Amino acid sequence: MNTLECIADVRRASVLLDPLRLRILECARQPASSTEIAARLSLPRQKVNYHVRALHRARFLERAGQKKKRNLIERRFQATAEAYVLAPEVLGPAGADTAKIEDTFSAAYLMALASRLHSELGRVSREADAEGKRLSTLSISADLRFQSAEERARFADALHAAVIDVIARFTTPTEGGRPYRLVVGCYPTPPEEKTS
Repeated sequence: MNTLECIADVRRASVLLDPLRLRILECARQPASSTEIAARLSLPRQKVNYHVRALHRARFLERAGQKKKRNLIERRFQATAEAYVLAPEVLGPAGADTAKIEDTFSAAYLMALASRLHSELGRVSREADAEGKRLSTLSISADLRFQSAEERARFADALHAAVIDVIARFTTPTEGGRPYRLVVGCYPTPPEEKTS
């Protein structure tokens, strides 16, 4: 089972985006038959079986053996990944595009940039998986606080200068070497969601 699968195909995404199918995938983190999933969800087996077949055809479920129950043999299925994300390209021309946003300091630009990161990382991840290779990445996440807008602006200036300096010292100036993209973003942390 993959840790994470990025879905870039519109048809596969449409199969996934059904609340019942998402619940079935949750139940199929461990091998289970349609009968076992139906019992967990308190739903008719035939209804669950219909959705299990659709998820299997779309490669969200894979066969995971079988189990004999009375005189029947039940096929068991397991989710193909622990989690799924939808690639921004499933939205086609309605997706975010940094080229269409003039204000590079806006939240819209940062979201479009994150969308591009998500799309490109999904694509190179699929290529690496297909070749059986491990993808080299770097990620840094930090929580910080600013007392004022001025302090935040000074931080942004210092970070910008430091990043430019590190890029200048370590990047290959010629066409040789593998190209990488560095994205740095900073945004206000949303409040914790309240669970009822």
